Amino acid sequence: MKIDFLKRNSTRLAIYCANKLSKSSMLLVFSLICACSVLEPALPPDEELLDGPIEGLTLSESAQFLAGDIAFNDEVFNSKTGLGPLFVSTSCGSCHAGDGKGHPFTTLTRFGQKDHTGNQYLHLGGPQLQHRAIAGYQPELIPVGATSTKLTPPANTGLGFLELVSDADLLAMADPDDINNDGVSGVPNWIRIPGFVEVPSEAVERDGKYIGRFGKKAATFDLLQQTVSAYNQDMGISSTFIPHDTYSGKTVDPEVSDHTIRQVVAYLQMLKVPISRAQNDPDVKAGKALFMNAGCESCHKQSLRSGQSRTKALSNKTFYPYTDLLLHDMGPGLDDGYTEGSATSSEWRTPPLWGLGLSPASQGGQYYLMHDGRAHTIDEAIKMHGGEAGNSLNNYNKMADTDKTKLLRFLNSL
Repeated sequence: MKIDFLKRNSTRLAIYCANKLSKSSMLLVFSLICACSVLEPALPPDEELLDGPIEGLTLSESAQFLAGDIAFNDEVFNSKTGLGPLFVSTSCGSCHAGDGKGHPFTTLTRFGQKDHTGNQYLHLGGPQLQHRAIAGYQPELIPVGATSTKLTPPANTGLGFLELVSDADLLAMADPDDINNDGVSGVPNWIRIPGFVEVPSEAVERDGKYIGRFGKKAATFDLLQQTVSAYNQDMGISSTFIPHDTYSGKTVDPEVSDHTIRQVVAYLQMLKVPISRAQNDPDVKAGKALFMNAGCESCHKQSLRSGQSRTKALSNKTFYPYTDLLLHDMGPGLDDGYTEGSATSSEWRTPPLWGLGLSPASQGGQYYLMHDGRAHTIDEAIKMHGGEAGNSLNNYNKMADTDKTKLLRFLNSL
């Protein structure tokens, strides 16, 4: 077991040891942990890290979180363990360093669907481009005539809370006809879901479709679907949930167990929310007021509430992600000609803003924002907003430079 892993996970490892290991094994592990603390510098404070568990987990939940952490961040696949033959990456963690956003080297490419008629290139490898291959195989190319888009991997933190926002709350925030006349008309992405997804009894169904929450266009229903799709489409790893080879399309034996899949799902569900910083700073407070007054909260909702969960630490909690999880038309400047589910090509799910100021830590020291990483500062990202965000953009552009600085400082504190 790697020394850096032991140090990074020392608290969680101690909990795991208490449940699983013999007394002699525990002494060995704790000796290694103590050695790490002597030999290596202290970790950054929690508010500067995106990874780590939510507070209030039971011992068994903490052990499950740790097991999922190992599978997500430490397991690297190769051709002998099921990688490919076509793939994008060799591990989950390689696209989400420290559970943060990805960068241009880990950007995904989707292709083949330009409107509601569906993806016409599934027989040619769609919807995701696997641009790498193991020895003896050729990586995919985008077929002639197919529309495509690039998508930067999102941060993972707080996903368990987002998964638990009720359909009723999402529909209450939606305003498809802009009844309040504020120029914002968010709508859910109604999607068809695979048979392995466990649909909650309170989920709303319309014509066989359900509300998506995850992905740049909210085309994924829950974290189970997100996880098994990533194993299959990103790494070419089959499971009982998606038992298909990405190269041949044939049914193959599972290359990752259901148990591991469930552990990774639990890990993603139990990741902590980002901790805001400098909240008592007068400029940060002023920047938050400017953010609200500019109308940004019409899409980037400050607070949401989770529903009931088997994990008590996730249940019925108010949290502050700055998203409504709905689709919004962002105008022609962000129309990439590609869509998923019921979304149009210019519609995007409102991305959560929590953790925004920590993004450079996982992106090579600078920002790569918007769906494809095209913006290199928060100011650039704001100025690329259009469509339903037009009024808010105009309000931002009219601000004095000192006020813009305060608003940006607030966003950087999230």
